[in-house]
Amino acid sequence: MKPPFLTPNYELHTTRTQIQHNPTHQSCQLLSRNESVFWPGIAQPFEGENRTFKANVLPLLLACTTPYPPPNHPSVFFMAKSVQSTDSARDTKDATESSSIGSYRSSGGHYVTVGEDPAMEKKVWRKIDTYVLPIVAMFYLLSFLDRTNVGNARVAGLQTGLKMTNKQYSIALTVTYVPYIVAELPSNLMLKAVGPNLMLPTMLTLWGIVSTLQGIVKSYSGLLACRFFLGLCEGGVFPGLVLYLSYFYPRYKMNLRVSTFFSSASVSGAFSGILAYAIIHMEGIGNRPGWAWIFILEGLFTVLFGLSSYFTLPRSVDTAWFLTAEEKRYVNAKLLEDNAHTDEEESFSWKEVLEATKLPQVWFLAIAFFLDGVVLYSLAYFAPSIIQGLGYTAAKAQLMTVPPFAVGFVVAMISAFISDRYQCRGLIVIVSSLFCVIGFAMFLGSRSHHIQYGSLFFSIPGTYTTAPTLSAWSSNNAAPQTRRATAIAIGFIMTNSGGILATWLLGSLSPAPEYTSATITLLVFSLFMAIFGAINLGYLWSQNKKKAENRRRTTVEQEKEEKSGLGDRSAWFVYNL
Repeated sequence: MKPPFLTPNYELHTTRTQIQHNPTHQSCQLLSRNESVFWPGIAQPFEGENRTFKANVLPLLLACTTPYPPPNHPSVFFMAKSVQSTDSARDTKDATESSSIGSYRSSGGHYVTVGEDPAMEKKVWRKIDTYVLPIVAMFYLLSFLDRTNVGNARVAGLQTGLKMTNKQYSIALTVTYVPYIVAELPSNLMLKAVGPNLMLPTMLTLWGIVSTLQGIVKSYSGLLACRFFLGLCEGGVFPGLVLYLSYFYPRYKMNLRVSTFFSSASVSGAFSGILAYAIIHMEGIGNRPGWAWIFILEGLFTVLFGLSSYFTLPRSVDTAWFLTAEEKRYVNAKLLEDNAHTDEEESFSWKEVLEATKLPQVWFLAIAFFLDGVVLYSLAYFAPSIIQGLGYTAAKAQLMTVPPFAVGFVVAMISAFISDRYQCRGLIVIVSSLFCVIGFAMFLGSRSHHIQYGSLFFSIPGTYTTAPTLSAWSSNNAAPQTRRATAIAIGFIMTNSGGILATWLLGSLSPAPEYTSATITLLVFSLFMAIFGAINLGYLWSQNKKKAENRRRTTVEQEKEEKSGLGDRSAWFVYNL
């Protein structure tokens, strides 16, 4: 949308500090440039050119049609600055830290809006979806595939081949998660300093090498060593990818994108079953058992993709080779408008790490992350074993894992679209958690193998929908960047802590094929996921009400006196529900 009211003598500027959003106004019109401009809630009137408010600065207000416009709402506040004045730049700098559309800086949570341009909007997100999202999705698909294909290898004879007991198998899985958890927070904090374009491909290449080595081990101790280093190399991937996407997408577009790449995990579950079915027929080739080729072939593909991604993954919007200069300015403006902007000059601060640990929403979600981690990894690691326990052969069990994971992908994508379209993260978490409850209740309450297999079409889509929605919700409601990175990392530390419990719950603590105690535990955990999702939703809703009241009471002068870097604590940062 090009502002029709600007003459050739004026250029468009946004402002973050001098004009505040006034929720009481349903509509406002542009006043002539020599009229005094005064809106309720602003401490002092702004006056036109050559009057008391800084020469040649004219505030403009457009179409405030909602009490607090959502991030994708059309324009709200602008400033027009005369380009004829010789001292206007100096005056503008004194009056406000305004910037042209080509130069935006983080302001710790102040609300900024740019005009909508439907053609640009469609083109720029399509480009990012085309060049960034598939790479990110492949990163996570390979991460999940290389971490969980041990479940397929177990059905194909890994446990027998290495003479492992059920307890030793659980230990091998647990060993993965200890370094995985330790690596998550420091990795996420290092991501910006090193650069995601270097750090993410390096992690991918290294864990691909380690995954390949699992195929040549000849002892239990060798497998333990590989699983340890696999966890160390993969630890920062998921939180790093979520943080990386926040460099490119505003908050209201995040859940669909996070779900897109996370749903690649459900694709990997289906894909792994198909691959395992084919690969186990390579038994004896190169004097290696069929289960070994699962690790070797999938690991080598990961290495090749990791090396190629050094040349394809952009560091940030500003270095995205596929965007024009105008498109880069547009994306940066949209990120700043949504309080999601990544300031390249923002330095790491331990204070911001500590601030993240003080946010109640971080810990409400952390509990939900833990509960979902138990459910997610129980199904990811043991779905092939569960299905084999229903009476299928090892090869048939591999194929039977495909349909529920494929349905999980479809449901997750539909839910993500609804979540972004209606901005309802909390509702999606609650409903998807209840899907898990239904699935585990079906498995527990019936002895029919058909019904028990059918229960997976509820529990797998449920948990594979909950996980990405929790991830997007966590990322959406923390700012600035270091605080957001910490919040994301805390969530995934809890998720993978849940993964440790999952490796024991079905691995050795609950006898196959009934898995009765494990199923009861997973049912209860799913119910509490819904409860903590509701608690977090209620908390954020109440905080948004308080912020709305603060915006009504706060004047421009008071806003200027606020400490910078408030981030998500700012009254102008609206929590995503």
